[in-house]
Amino acid sequence: MLNKVILMGRLCADPDFRQTPSGVAVCRIRLAIDRRFTNKQTGEREADFINVSCWRQQAEFVSRYFHKGSMIIVEGSLRNNDYTDQNGVKHYSMEVLADNVTFGESKRSAQENGGGYQGAYQQPAYAQPAPAQSAPAYQQPAAQSAPQAPAANNAPGAMQLGDLGDFEEILSDGEVPF
Repeated sequence: MLNKVILMGRLCADPDFRQTPSGVAVCRIRLAIDRRFTNKQTGEREADFINVSCWRQQAEFVSRYFHKGSMIIVEGSLRNNDYTDQNGVKHYSMEVLADNVTFGESKRSAQENGGGYQGAYQQPAYAQPAPAQSAPAYQQPAAQSAPQAPAANNAPGAMQLGDLGDFEEILSDGEVPF
């Protein structure tokens, strides 16, 4: 059996983030996904609106980095939420239970299109520029010592990127340094 859904669309509203009484994070979003074709009578492109539920880390990620208008990619499974109300009327609904959620466009593209991040997106520590430090100078290969790696950042799990100017110089001169 296979139940796999992959969607790419824009958020219709800001994410609805909540926590269950036991403290589990849940976030509900609604995606607008344009159809490939236009309506023959009106000539306009129609859209489908799909409800998505995200749990735990995915819920926190979505509520933190996505806003109304953000382009989002959702991978998950389709679930039905059929129920019968107090009057005996059967109601049918479907939603996607998200397994994986990612950005559907770059930060720059989102800002240019007027959708999305609105300044909430922050680069992770490993993608931020390293503080200014003196990079080791490249020396011709010989019996000389190898350049040393930059000092580790104090943040746990953070990777520090140094000045890549020396490497650009090495690669541009056509010589292989190793």
